[in-house]
Amino acid sequence: MYYNQKTLAKTVEFTGIGIHSGKKVDLTVIPAESNHGIKFVRTDLPGKPVIPALFNHVVDTSLATVIGHEGAIVSTIEHLMASFSGLSIDNAIVELNAYEMPILDGSAHEYTYKFKKAGIKTLDCPRQFFVVTKPIELSNDGKFVGIYPFSSCKLTYTIIYNNLLINTQTRSIILKDNIFKDEISRARTFGFLNEYELMKNIGLARGGSLDNVIVIDGETVLNPGGLRYPDEFVRHKILDCIGDFALLGLPIIGHIVVKKSGHSFNQKFVKEFFKQKNSWKTQYLEKKIP
Repeated sequence: MYYNQKTLAKTVEFTGIGIHSGKKVDLTVIPAESNHGIKFVRTDLPGKPVIPALFNHVVDTSLATVIGHEGAIVSTIEHLMASFSGLSIDNAIVELNAYEMPILDGSAHEYTYKFKKAGIKTLDCPRQFFVVTKPIELSNDGKFVGIYPFSSCKLTYTIIYNNLLINTQTRSIILKDNIFKDEISRARTFGFLNEYELMKNIGLARGGSLDNVIVIDGETVLNPGGLRYPDEFVRHKILDCIGDFALLGLPIIGHIVVKKSGHSFNQKFVKEFFKQKNSWKTQYLEKKIP
């Protein structure tokens, strides 16, 4: 666990296409000072509007996590936000020249790899945490998210699909940068062939391909290389969840337990988290909490 804020040691650039728009996008991630947080800048729009990466700027969660401010939006931010959170990067400026983030290979691997290669700089400023002191739970229609007191950040996720290939998968991790890099960051987004074809027909998933999505047909993975992990599906859901919870604005000390959730229900829980202010406290940590 890191007790001081962090940023990148130098600027990092990416180029790719949006998974739904199919449009090319250039992305530049720039180091930022202490207490800046993560902020997105739309360089293609007049005035270069700035959108803070915070839960109260989420404007849509139907297909991905979308943030917006004063009419400007940035879509599909969850993989980048997961990489920031997984590597304990608290401050950065994210400039892009389109409304949708590049999907890259469908995971957070390229972000994580390039950030580690560029170097992560420790700042001379303490890091503040949300320390969970009482349980918070939210459930609806089989979906569940809960958070409980714990000595570090732990995440347990269960997915259940009516598909023999995926079936029920559960994985639990302690969120540390090496664990995120090795066990979570390479897990790709996935979908079913019939859903993929339907989205294509209605003008979505224009940038989707076997290069950036695990495509499942029945009990078969269509991607030539197969899966990167036997339980890659639940690992990707963990990745998405880390990205969604990063919009709290501060790292969590607690155990997050999730079942059958997605971007929309994750966002509902984040709102519930802020309603239950008697269940957590903000705290600067100089050493391990008792």
